[in-house]
Amino acid sequence: MRELVRTNDMVLVSAIGALLDGANIHHLVLDQNMSIIEGSLGVLPRRILIHDDDNRQARQLLSDAGLANELRPDD
Repeated sequence: MRELVRTNDMVLVSAIGALLDGANIHHLVLDQNMSIIEGSLGVLPRRILIHDDDNRQARQLLSDAGLANELRPDD
């Protein structure tokens, strides 16, 4: 699994999830339930992970959608 995006913006997490779903790219959103611990402040970023095999396609999809600046560095 690779980290694709890390953000505190829940609207962005939802939008990226919808893009990935539309392209049939399986993804996981981690740290989504951390709001219970942090008191719903949105301080802890959520991470979107994708399978290594989908990395290139997912990155291209987000770039095409104008979200290239949100991508984590590709190691």
